[in-house]
Amino acid sequence: MKKLILPLLLILAIGMLAAVESAPSEVVGYVKYACAASGYSMVATPMVQAGLTMASDLGTMINATAVSYWDNTSQSFTGAVYLDFLGIWDGDFALTNGMPLMVNGDAVTVFYSLGDLPATHPSYSVVPGYSMVMVPLNRSDLNLASLVGDDAGATAVSYWDATTQSFTGAVYLDFLGIWDGDFTTAIGDPLMLNADVTGTFPSVTARNSLNTNSRSK
Repeated sequence: MKKLILPLLLILAIGMLAAVESAPSEVVGYVKYACAASGYSMVATPMVQAGLTMASDLGTMINATAVSYWDNTSQSFTGAVYLDFLGIWDGDFALTNGMPLMVNGDAVTVFYSLGDLPATHPSYSVVPGYSMVMVPLNRSDLNLASLVGDDAGATAVSYWDATTQSFTGAVYLDFLGIWDGDFTTAIGDPLMLNADVTGTFPSVTARNSLNTNSRSK
């Protein structure tokens, strides 16, 4: 996936993509998520996007048949399913900024989280067991799974591999003091954490200003 945060004035004036330090009201951009040809994919909603308020809005936009979020309490995905014979979304739910989501579809597509930079960046509750988070747009310093894990107090950090249709990632080996399978992360990435204790992610204030961060999978 590739992620870009860009100033609107530069888009209009010279059509160039650039990273900037700016107030949230002066910055628009997009985060691009590639979805699988068939099966499940992970996306998130980092930008403030007009017309994208419900799971059904996202599902309709990308021709998905299901949109789900991770429930920390039940330790399972729950969400909305499109019932074609009725033409409705059963279990529709409201989207929030920075929400990591699992979508299911039957065709190759791309989801652009397109719009304004949020006025405040999201934070996430980490519970004993599994929790889903997104790397906030102001945390380009969290560019490794190990850094995300250390910040969240997690013992494992995984991303969804749409090709293998499975989670894969890094595990902290306490007896060696290392992260096995460490991988690159970037702003906007939806990630699955596993932890033994309750916490919050991110747990500390951003150490740097908003920067462009990009990665392709």
